[in-house]
Amino acid sequence: MLAGATETAVLVLVPEADGAVAEHRAHLDMAASWGVPAHLSVVYPFVPPADVDDEVLARLAAALGSVPAFDCTFARTEWFGDDVLWLAPEPDAPFRKLITAVVAEFPAHLPYGGLYEEPVPHLTVGELRLGSAEELAAAQRAVSAHLPIRARVDRAVLLAGRPERDAWHPVADFRLG
Repeated sequence: MLAGATETAVLVLVPEADGAVAEHRAHLDMAASWGVPAHLSVVYPFVPPADVDDEVLARLAAALGSVPAFDCTFARTEWFGDDVLWLAPEPDAPFRKLITAVVAEFPAHLPYGGLYEEPVPHLTVGELRLGSAEELAAAQRAVSAHLPIRARVDRAVLLAGRPERDAWHPVADFRLG
């Protein structure tokens, strides 16, 4: 699973959203083309694949296990500028707790490489760089017709892969507390 991988990510998968977003993500979200299911990122990029060992997995399990399982709802779409269409989780505080717990255990691995001071929990539907404003607006209308989406979050996963088609695969699954 780690062989050939160049990156890892800690994610919360949201299979409940697939019916609403899969068609749009397939051509508007780069991660979908890589084989990454509908998700919210906890920490990406995470530990380099060559450094993932039993100790890293145990530390990650402990960090993720420190956050209780929770329910959330995706009741609305949001935008990062005009560039990225996403679903907003409510509440978002438990996702922030997951991020905080993992970063506290792995401070050298900040979400998005530390690009954003406070990352916003979100489920990406599409990006303007992969489609047109009209396609994103159509995706927003189509996805909105499926809202709200309710999800139980009781686990997170470590995925590994490289930035190419269907190259990402699960490495480990972790239960929340």
